Amino acid sequence: MMKYVKKLAFLTACSLAVQAHAGEKMTVLLDWFVNPDHAAIIVAQQKGYFKQNGLEVELVEPADPSMPPKLVAAGQADIAVDYQPQLQLQVDQGLPLVRFGTLVPTPLNSLIVLKNGSVKNIADLKGKKIGYSVSGFEDALLNTMLANSGVSAKDVELVNVNWSLSPSLISGQVDAIIGGFRNFELNQMQLEKQEGKAFFVEDFGVPVYEELILVAHKDKANDAKFSAFLTSLEQATQYLKQSPDDA
Repeated sequence: MMKYVKKLAFLTACSLAVQAHAGEKMTVLLDWFVNPDHAAIIVAQQKGYFKQNGLEVELVEPADPSMPPKLVAAGQADIAVDYQPQLQLQVDQGLPLVRFGTLVPTPLNSLIVLKNGSVKNIADLKGKKIGYSVSGFEDALLNTMLANSGVSAKDVELVNVNWSLSPSLISGQVDAIIGGFRNFELNQMQLEKQEGKAFFVEDFGVPVYEELILVAHKDKANDAKFSAFLTSLEQATQYLKQSPDDA
């Protein structure tokens, strides 16, 4: 009997080792091209934390930044990096999505203009063009900020510039952009020797929210692999805190 138990334990251990080595495949759709906001995900991949937790993760940059949640809802990917305000609209539209984790817990979204341009405050945007990349929640954020400054949504023209947020502003295609992150687009503009000025959403009537969240199909979110994914991100976050220079 003891010999049988030992043999069973050995076979079980071998089976678990094979599973851990093979890894459970997961496809993660980013909200944007890779940038510092994805640091925990990238570090978890590079330092092998996903593999340690039995996952084989593929990271995919979207061709269209509005598509990742829709693809997860359609079962074509496991996880999407999404925006908290956008999720509420998506669920209201019937998409079977649920949030299972947070990537960035504070607002990053901003209304950005050229520092040396004609727009000195939000009220100056009346009659101007504003570029955006993801319709829905960015419209809602903008409308709240405009109303807070005495401007109607009808007083501005919205232009879908897709990926080209800061380029469209620098080139003069638009007078302002909504959806630019204060820790990315402003730095990107500095590299182009163009100073930007940001109006933070939370300073103009928008309640504080979590900028980047992780969503999955609501029928699959209880799968153990999602817990393993969060464990990997926690390990990566601790590494970033303890070794920021190495990261």
